[in-house]
Amino acid sequence: MMRSAGSLRTAGRIAASACVVIAAGFSVGAPSWGIRPVAPAQTVGAAARYAPAIAQTERLIAHEMQDKGLPALSIALVEDEEVVWTRGFGYVDAERTRPASPDTVYRVGSVSKLFTDIGVMQLVERGEVDLDAPVTRYLPDFKPSNPFDAPITLRQLMSHRAGLVREPPVGHYFDATAPSLAQTVESLNRTTLVYAPGTYTKYSNAGIAVVGRVLEVLAKRPFAEALRERVLEPIGLRKSAFAPTSSVTPDLARAFMWTYHGARFEAPTFQLGMAPAGSMYSTVTDLARFMSMLFRRGSGVNGPVLRPETLETMWAPQFAPRDARQGFGLGFNVSVFEGERRVGHNGAIYGFATELQALTERKLGVAVATTLDCTNPVMTHIATEAVRAMLRVGDNQPLPELSIPDAVPVEQVRRLAGIYASDGSRRLELIARGPRLMADLGEIRTDVKQIGDQLMIDGPLAYGGRLTPAADGSIHMGTRVYRRVETGKPAPAPSKWMGLVGEYGWNHDVLYVLEREGTLYALIEWFFLYPLEEVAPDQFAFPKSGLYDGEQVRFVRKGPNEPARAIDLGGLRFPRRPVGLEEGTFRITPLKPPSELRALASAGSPPVETGKRPSDLVELSSLDPTIKYDIRYATTNNFMSTAFYGQARAFMQRPAAEAVMRAHRQLKARGYGLLIHDAYRPWAVTKMFWEATPAAQRVFVADPSQGSRHNRGCAVDLTLYDLASGEPVQMVGGYDEFSDRSYPDYPGGTSRQRWHRELLRQVMESEGFTVYEAEWWHFDFNSWREYPILNIPFERLSGSR
Repeated sequence: MMRSAGSLRTAGRIAASACVVIAAGFSVGAPSWGIRPVAPAQTVGAAARYAPAIAQTERLIAHEMQDKGLPALSIALVEDEEVVWTRGFGYVDAERTRPASPDTVYRVGSVSKLFTDIGVMQLVERGEVDLDAPVTRYLPDFKPSNPFDAPITLRQLMSHRAGLVREPPVGHYFDATAPSLAQTVESLNRTTLVYAPGTYTKYSNAGIAVVGRVLEVLAKRPFAEALRERVLEPIGLRKSAFAPTSSVTPDLARAFMWTYHGARFEAPTFQLGMAPAGSMYSTVTDLARFMSMLFRRGSGVNGPVLRPETLETMWAPQFAPRDARQGFGLGFNVSVFEGERRVGHNGAIYGFATELQALTERKLGVAVATTLDCTNPVMTHIATEAVRAMLRVGDNQPLPELSIPDAVPVEQVRRLAGIYASDGSRRLELIARGPRLMADLGEIRTDVKQIGDQLMIDGPLAYGGRLTPAADGSIHMGTRVYRRVETGKPAPAPSKWMGLVGEYGWNHDVLYVLEREGTLYALIEWFFLYPLEEVAPDQFAFPKSGLYDGEQVRFVRKGPNEPARAIDLGGLRFPRRPVGLEEGTFRITPLKPPSELRALASAGSPPVETGKRPSDLVELSSLDPTIKYDIRYATTNNFMSTAFYGQARAFMQRPAAEAVMRAHRQLKARGYGLLIHDAYRPWAVTKMFWEATPAAQRVFVADPSQGSRHNRGCAVDLTLYDLASGEPVQMVGGYDEFSDRSYPDYPGGTSRQRWHRELLRQVMESEGFTVYEAEWWHFDFNSWREYPILNIPFERLSGSR
């Protein structure tokens, strides 16, 4: 889906995403897989004529893959009936052994909708279906609650004007049980229309599931079979299907998910119950053949697909003035590009992102797909620039200049970081993350780069917005001016919401409920943050924009003072996820007993290194007695329930220890002190941690074969305590908690918890420390590489008690 919303242009993901934002975009950093080789190019016919456009597109792709960490990408350029150029880049497997190619199979998400709607338009041509008749003529049992005096029609469903919820209660984007299409559509009878049919554009994957069910019922064949026989085969698509068949699975790429807080994992592969809305498998070569069919005005290589006048109907914006040139047609997204009519769609489904654009009069098109979740803005950018370059070549004009932004200089990153406001209501936060500058624009978070004297939105989730820093310290975005504002410690979150804050859903797609500046928010689909308006106790509404436009959520509790057990959203139920601990100590069941761990550690020895500085360990409390200790590993109050140190002490190399003291003094001026949990750790203890911890949780312990920064005396685990009360400050998650809440950029919790976590990070970073990627409490001193790995027990250190 693509939708205009103010200055934002968003692209909807199959069943749930708006992964593209162009103009005032949003994004975060993606994982880097390094530089990848490309598969040999395939060139035919017009390739020589378009060689300059192809070369420029290759340069852009090479940059985007490196900058955004794209594992694999395939692209095809089309002129009329000829596939001008196809190529694969990167690898299609986690082991990096299979290069991507033009025949790599991708899940193309919402691009599927075009094929589903074409199948129904064939029925219209045969007189079997009337677009404007109540859909109950074809599906008598389709009866969602409709409080409006208007029936739902196929035309409304195909142009997202039916007022349906975005997702069906069964077979939705999150549903890994793969129910049938009939079960999926039947579940919509448990929903209520959000808007009156025909009155409002609300993107709905559920609506296209209904469209596909009409085709299935009238064809008297399973949807995937009917679509293959009636649409895919006549077009000549050799490696496309709406189910994982033997023709597609051997060449299917693996895809990857990622999160704001830095976790990444392979994408799930389950089938959607609403297959017509987004379950198609295809290659860019097949998508190129599809566009050639469009340019032939409906003639497929294996027979007719649609009449030319039917395609024109599909390309006409629906529920719009007669002369409208952009909007939703029947399935197709219609827009104007460089004066030309452009039709197409994009798609995103668990780890895959696809873009298809076709200029119907100039008969030029591009299809591009990748294997990193929700990177639709990158695909849109590449496709748009490729088509622009082809137009220039066709018009014998110079190629447009390719603008590649640079990283913002580190000194400018630090200077610009802060919170800005415009007109008192709009908020912009620029965030320093090491050398990176990021922007939190409300709904989404994005990377910021530099191009000339301007800042530019450019990340996996967004591309194209410009920010101009002014001499007076303000930031200009278009005509809007943002001025820096000073903010203090946030007020405590309303107590009535504390039982609602948390995680809901499933490992493959988590819904976060968090408090932000006195408002409850939902972070859904990993990346999209929406304020929730309270409409009744435990009942809230999404804003009238975005993915779940106007829909309501209800928190399910056993009692009024109990934590919520689940969230209901339009008939979907998101179960509460048990994450970390509300209080107490996180613990694991060690893989080996303590006696065996000690024997393993005693038998081992640390890696041998040379050329290191002499060790100069000093105890932190000897430098400032107001530093407080809670050395968990000297007690059984730790994740292993075993004492590892004979003394509750904290040593660090002298330069690192002095930096901790400077941070402690900074914090004193803010009313806080440092509470030390751990510092220097003998290598033998690291060995015991590693051998005791399950493999899936080893991100939270160091690999003894590499040595730990704790072993070098250059790492410290700490938190804040309140000087007035002497009590530790509550953070989003607990110390040594093996959960996502431990990540420094974990988005959940309350404003005050995140503010404290950020304060600790900013002060420690200002003194030369870097936070560990998976633990908000763990900080490494910048000269840690200069010191040796040590295995000296506390009892043998100078000044031992």
